[in-house]
Amino acid sequence: MPVFSITGDIDPFLHVSLAHGEKIYCESDAMVMMEAGLDLKGKITGGLGAALMRRFANGESFFQQHIEAVRSGGDCLLAPRLPGAMQVLDVGARQYLLSDGAFVAASDKVELKVRTQSLGNALFAQSGGFFITETAGVGQVAVSGFGAISQLEVTPGNDMIIDNAHVVAWDSTLRYEISVTTGSSGGFLGNLVNSQTSGEGMVLRFSGQGKILICSRNRAAFQLWTQRGAEQ
Repeated sequence: MPVFSITGDIDPFLHVSLAHGEKIYCESDAMVMMEAGLDLKGKITGGLGAALMRRFANGESFFQQHIEAVRSGGDCLLAPRLPGAMQVLDVGARQYLLSDGAFVAASDKVELKVRTQSLGNALFAQSGGFFITETAGVGQVAVSGFGAISQLEVTPGNDMIIDNAHVVAWDSTLRYEISVTTGSSGGFLGNLVNSQTSGEGMVLRFSGQGKILICSRNRAAFQLWTQRGAEQ
């Protein structure tokens, strides 16, 4: 099985070691370097329908890069689109849901499936609209976040409320729902006003047992800040 590891402290690379015959797939512009024993091809992973669904669900490229150790084993370095940390997740006993833009690469035995989510989450969460990406199979998947990444553990009776712009990936066994405030009273309109005045926007409430990966930076807020700076 390909070996995934993170190399570097600031804006790190994803280092992948492949034995002869092994292969991985990654986002279309992720490859930075690969040794001569490897081949790279652009492919539609899982067929046309699956590629379209992933495009809508997670903002992925229609074509993905497939890297295979054809002539001999070798190493490659991959990098995400945005500056920030990466984390490698073991898939098999646990499966994960991925936020928009989180996917970097996966071993070929890992499948990215698309499932529907509730109307409320579809309309308000930044997680693929009516569809969201979920891992399946056995292997490793690498995800990235804008800024630093931290891991949180949710336990029964100890729900966690997280700004949805900071969520990278979470255990598929967790229950989650969208909310506009951390409060529990005041009605939808009052909570919406409180959400806007507090500057928190939409949040996700997680319950059950499992882990969540969060990132330190808000991509949309950063883009807005840079646009305002350019206009001045």
